[in-house]
Amino acid sequence: MSQISVTINGRQFRMACEDGQEAHLLELARDLDGRISGLRTKFGEIGDTRLTVMAALTVADELAEASLRVKRLEEELAALQDARVTASDRSKASQASVAAAFSAAAERIEDITKKLNQSIGPGGVALG
Repeated sequence: MSQISVTINGRQFRMACEDGQEAHLLELARDLDGRISGLRTKFGEIGDTRLTVMAALTVADELAEASLRVKRLEEELAALQDARVTASDRSKASQASVAAAFSAAAERIEDITKKLNQSIGPGGVALG
């Protein structure tokens, strides 16, 4: 575990984090500090605790919106995957129908060719 110092709302805090996560924790602290500074600029001096709670609620709201968006995107992705499977199944069925139609047409052509060859007789030129 690593130990780093972060500054939030003008105060130093010693924080522990997993090794390699120091830069990430510093960035999170800078973000929270910036939010608190922005709220202080907007609302003035309304108390450190209140500013911190307001900043935390802002972060919680953004997280809730992001979670809802992720859920919607996951649902959309699932629907698209279902549509892709349905389209693939329809494509396979269409290909099978076309293949069956070509096969039936080939059989009919062969039958017609046999009948023509039979009608030409032994002295004629055979087809196919």
